[in-house]
Amino acid sequence: MTLTWDEKYRLITRNLAEWLGDEKLKSILKERDLKLYWGTATTGRPHIGYFAPMCKIADFLRAGVEVTVLFADLHAYLDNMKAPWELLELRTQYYEAVIKAMLKSIDVPLDKLKFVKGTDYQLSKEYTLDVYRLSSLVTEHDAKKAGAEVVKQVSNPLLSGLLYPGLQALDEHHLKIDAQFGGVDQRKIFTFAEKYLPIMGYQKCIHLMNPMIPGLAGAKMSSSEEDSKIDLLDNAATVKKKLKKAFCEPGNIADNGVLAFSKHILFPLFKDGDAFNVSRTIEFGGDVSFSKYEDLEAAFAKQDIHPGDLKNAVEIYINKLLDPIRKEFENSKLKTLASKAYPPPKKQKPLEMEITPARLDIRVGKIVEVKKHPDADSLYIEKIDLGELSGPRTIVSGLVNFVPLNEMENRMVVILANLKPATLRGISSHGMVLCASVEEPTRQVEPLRPPANSMPGDKIIIEGYEDGTADDVLNPKKKVWEKLQVDLVINGDGAASWSGNLLLTTMGGKITSDTLRNVPIK
Repeated sequence: MTLTWDEKYRLITRNLAEWLGDEKLKSILKERDLKLYWGTATTGRPHIGYFAPMCKIADFLRAGVEVTVLFADLHAYLDNMKAPWELLELRTQYYEAVIKAMLKSIDVPLDKLKFVKGTDYQLSKEYTLDVYRLSSLVTEHDAKKAGAEVVKQVSNPLLSGLLYPGLQALDEHHLKIDAQFGGVDQRKIFTFAEKYLPIMGYQKCIHLMNPMIPGLAGAKMSSSEEDSKIDLLDNAATVKKKLKKAFCEPGNIADNGVLAFSKHILFPLFKDGDAFNVSRTIEFGGDVSFSKYEDLEAAFAKQDIHPGDLKNAVEIYINKLLDPIRKEFENSKLKTLASKAYPPPKKQKPLEMEITPARLDIRVGKIVEVKKHPDADSLYIEKIDLGELSGPRTIVSGLVNFVPLNEMENRMVVILANLKPATLRGISSHGMVLCASVEEPTRQVEPLRPPANSMPGDKIIIEGYEDGTADDVLNPKKKVWEKLQVDLVINGDGAASWSGNLLLTTMGGKITSDTLRNVPIK
C-alpha cells in the first residue's frame, strides 16, 4: 500500500525519544524516500534489547526508507578494546548471523536491507584522510564529551576512545545517507557530527533516537550486566528465571524494564486485531487483553495487573520471538561460531585492588518523590534523581524516625551509588543515602547536606584521591564499603571527611551535616 509522506513521517518517528532535523526530514519525504543507517559495534553478545532497533527498522522499511545496517567492527576495537583484535572477525560474523535471525523472527525482509562491515570502507584512503582532517579540528574536550555516554570512560583514556565519535560522524558521509538512527545515549555523538561535518564541507544529517530500554534490574540494559538482560540464545527456563528476578515494582511504570519491553517491542510488532493477553485465574479477575499499550500501562499503574501476571505474559511473547533464533542456532556451524566468538574467560587469580575511597561512587541526588514503605514503619521509599538518562533511582532508607516526610521532599542528598542493589521488605534499593549518625546519648541521624549550588549527578571526590576509578559495583564479599566507612566522619567543623581528607564536589564545595559534629557517617 502506497503511503503519503506524512504517513511515512509518523511511522518513522513513532516511539522515538527524540529526533534532530525535523524540517529536513519532512522536506526529503515530500520528494523521495529517506536513506538511513543504523550501526552496531560488534562487542558483547546482543540481547533482547536489540529488538527495539529491529522494530524501528521494520517501521523504516514500511515507510519506504532505504536502510543500511553497519556492523561497526573497527568501533568495537576502539572502544577500550571491548572486542579483542583476534576475536573481531568472529564477533562480526556472530552479530551478522544473530541480527539477521532477529529480523527474520519479526518478519523483516532481508532483501530490503543493505549490510555493510565497517572495515570494508573505513580503511580506504579517502576515509583515512578524512580521519586525519577531522582530528586536526576536534579538541580533546569535544571528543571526550561526545563519547561520554557510549565509549567506556576511564580516568586515563586511550587515544582510540577519543577517535570513536569522529569515526561515527564520518560514517554518515561515507555511507551516503540522509539520517542516522541510534539510541538516545548517542545524542552527544550526533550533535558532534552536526557541528563538525559542515566544517569539513559535508552535509549535516538527520538524527533519530530510540529511548533506552531499562534492564531487568533497573538502569540501562547492558551486554556486560548479566542480570540486566536476556540473551538471544537463552533457553525458556533461563528466560523464566531472569524474568522472575526482574525489578517490577507494583504500580511503578517509570523504571520498569518489563513494561518498557512491552511498549517498545511487543506492541509495535502486533498486527491489526492482535492484542496483549494476560492470563489470570478467575480469583484474580480472569484473563484480560489489551489492544493498546496505554491501557496496559494504566492498568499496571492502578495495580489492576500484578507484576507476576505481567511477567508471565511477557515471558510467552519473548519465547515466541526467541524460538526462531534458537532454532537457527541449532545449526552446528552457528553454535561453533558463537562459542569461538565468545570463549569462556580464562581462569586466573584476580589481583587484589587497593582499598581506597576512590572506589566509592558518591554523588549528589535530589529526592523527587518519597513515601513510607507500606510494610515497614521505619522505612521511606524514595525516587532520587542522580542525573542519569535512565531516570530516578529507587532507594530505601531507614529515616522515618529521624526526618519528617515533608523535610525529605525535594531534598538534596548525598548518595553512595555503587552498592550492590538490595531488596528491603520486597523493594529493590539501588543505593544509600549517606547520613551523619550518633548512637549516644540519644540516637540522631541527619542526611548529609551537599553545597547549595549542587546539581543532581554531581560527583563527590575525596581530597588526595581525585584520580582513582570507582568500582562499577562494590563487591559485598570484599567488604570495601565497610572497611572505608570506619574512617568517614563529620569533623569538628561540621564537614564530611575520610581520614582527615575532605569530601568535595568537583566545584570544590564541602559536604556538611546540619547540626552534628565529630560523629561517624553511615
